[in-house]
Amino acid sequence: MKIMVTDYAWEDLEIERKILSTINASLVTAHSGTEDELVELAAGVDGIFTNWKPVTRKIIANARKCKAIVRYGVGLDNIDVQYATEMGILVANVPGYCLEEVSDHALALLFALARKITLFDRAAKSGIYDLRVGPPFYRLRGKTLGLVGFGKIGSLVCRKAMGLGLEVIAFHRTARFNSAKDEAIETVSFPELLRRSDYISIHAPLTFETHHLFNLAALQQMKSTAFLINTARGDIVDSKALLQALDDGLIAGAGLDVLPEEPPDTHDPLLLHPKTIVTPHAAFNSVESLQELRSTAAAEMLDALLGNVPQFVVNPEVLHRHNLRTGSS
Repeated sequence: MKIMVTDYAWEDLEIERKILSTINASLVTAHSGTEDELVELAAGVDGIFTNWKPVTRKIIANARKCKAIVRYGVGLDNIDVQYATEMGILVANVPGYCLEEVSDHALALLFALARKITLFDRAAKSGIYDLRVGPPFYRLRGKTLGLVGFGKIGSLVCRKAMGLGLEVIAFHRTARFNSAKDEAIETVSFPELLRRSDYISIHAPLTFETHHLFNLAALQQMKSTAFLINTARGDIVDSKALLQALDDGLIAGAGLDVLPEEPPDTHDPLLLHPKTIVTPHAAFNSVESLQELRSTAAAEMLDALLGNVPQFVVNPEVLHRHNLRTGSS
């Protein structure tokens, strides 16, 4: 069996190879990850691993033997899940990994913004050793953190933030929002969250409804002293609107681990802006989280290729299709 790896963000694929060696499966690794290359490599593969590269309809159409597509991660916006389902292909992800890492990273960005860590660091290294650099900043305890999205990561951010003395409110896009009640926090509308929050942290998936959720109209409703933190998906925030909001003083700053284009152009104004802190899509990263991610993804692929139903199938409706390729039922 052959499995295509569209891209990965670690040094090697030894964990995956070891797990899949039990069925003598080999890994075919893309070099550039362009759609044309992936279309060509897809012919004849039995499975596809993908990290960030898009697995498009064109790629899936040429993967005539493919039984499963497994995402190295949680979000599925880079996979045409609907078309994969139509073609009888299982799609799975790894929903439980990097919860600690992303929640820690969101709070690290919050701390850095609140205490002007990077601003002070850059000033000190340029010869300006002065605590009066930039605008005044305020005590963290008692301030309001607004969470957009309240899944596993959002709820973990909530618990950690409450331990720091932050008041937490939350907005979720759907009615399936029982976890916030379990945490005994206040759930509010999106406009109310914008008006009340001193910090806003995004933990929602990228969907049609959340694309550019933070547009200029939304940013205009935020406090001028508020900070926006995004460790979710870059396109949830309208970059042009965010740049205008920062330039015009509509908000105080932003901590961004994700951008619409990654890696960004070296001249990207958000990357260079004095009111932003930017990290290179690093929130998920730790030795432990990558081990969990890779071993779980490989186990999901192994199950699918053995004809079993993986634990984290995201398109369970495919199991009842007459053209299901794994033979599972």
